[in-house]
Amino acid sequence: MKTPLQITFRDIPHSDALDAHIRDKAQKLDQVFGDIISCRVVVEQPAKHQQQGKPFNIHIDLGVPGSEIVVDRQANEDVYVALRDAFDAAKRQLEDYARQL
Repeated sequence: MKTPLQITFRDIPHSDALDAHIRDKAQKLDQVFGDIISCRVVVEQPAKHQQQGKPFNIHIDLGVPGSEIVVDRQANEDVYVALRDAFDAAKRQLEDYARQL
């Protein structure tokens, strides 16, 4: 990546373990497609709904040459499952983008 990874936590406390997990996942994306310009990850836990638990929402914004790949609203009550699903979706979109080139 040409710019440093940006990680933002909203409505949850900062976690070093979660930060390290996100950095590891982002590094794997960089191995899939080496021309990633930027990567921004937002982890948030919005207010609790009456009938549901408190799902985590993951937003990933990847800057690639000539385009931008966005993964949004991957929700799950387990933050690690939500991250896995979001990064899997980002990986699929990156692979599709690489095939188009």
